[in-house]
Amino acid sequence: MRIRAIVATAKGGPEVFSEQPVELEWPRGPGDVLVRLSAASVNPADCFFRQLGGYIENPGPLVLGHDGAGIVEAVGSEAKRVSPGMRVAFCNGGIGGAPGTYADYAVVPEDQLAAIPDTVSFEQAAALPLVAITAWESLNWRARLAAGERALIHGGAGGTGHMAIQLAKLAGAQVATTVSSPEKARFAATLGAELCINYRQEDFVAQALEWSGGKGVDVALDNAGADILRRTYACMVPYGRIVTLMGLADDDEQLTAYNNNLSVIAEMMLLPMWRGLAERLAAQAGIVETCLSLLSSGKLSVHISHSLPLDQVAEAHRLLEAGGMTGKIVLQIRA
Repeated sequence: MRIRAIVATAKGGPEVFSEQPVELEWPRGPGDVLVRLSAASVNPADCFFRQLGGYIENPGPLVLGHDGAGIVEAVGSEAKRVSPGMRVAFCNGGIGGAPGTYADYAVVPEDQLAAIPDTVSFEQAAALPLVAITAWESLNWRARLAAGERALIHGGAGGTGHMAIQLAKLAGAQVATTVSSPEKARFAATLGAELCINYRQEDFVAQALEWSGGKGVDVALDNAGADILRRTYACMVPYGRIVTLMGLADDDEQLTAYNNNLSVIAEMMLLPMWRGLAERLAAQAGIVETCLSLLSSGKLSVHISHSLPLDQVAEAHRLLEAGGMTGKIVLQIRA
């Protein structure tokens, strides 16, 4: 079937986007589902793939976007859990191969779909999946954050950061975070962060050590890169756990990570999609369903900073790459 999509016509900046008709394979597999999209969201990974190309060789136009929310239009012969008319959200596509969510339709394996509660809007649901999966996997699965522990979340006002603060609080942890402005500090505090460190004005290592009574934090989430990761080693307890979303870094000159038996864990939440790990993908959909339920009950929130029409995706990328973003950018596809 032919769909409307925003295509990355080449590797490069936001100017490479163009609206084009794209062929979407449907029917596809017996367990696949056709979703009529109402909203999508923009993530930093989208900018990465726009600049460098997809992980999977693309036989046709490159349609980016991982997060989507919409209504089930049709189901394959073996799809039993969802039916036409259901409201669903997911994280799928956008890494090359099959088209992503910068389009008006998507084909998604049934096991990767999560039902949207009636009290959650399509825009909220579309903003949630990737950041919820990333924060949940990082803190709950990889770092095994426990009640009573202290957690340091870097970039606490961003998409993943603002979700991670809340999930850490729900796990019973005490939370410190780094931010870049007083406004973002106030925002992070409303999410439950006890200590908000303006990293442009304060030494986050010294602040985290003072906050923890000199002991250090048990768990840290790095969303900033190698320099910040290396500096974080110095504010961890012995046997502390750091999860990095930005790739591993060498130890510092004092061999702090080695001498304190720190666990430094890489988290790349797109791996199951890239490698076709069906059980992991289904587990990630379970995270999305759980977090949508928490959103519906008011125990979790997702902050949408900008909501733009799909044809303004280039502007969405410019806003994201300019930095300083609070929460998520959502794309409106249809009412």
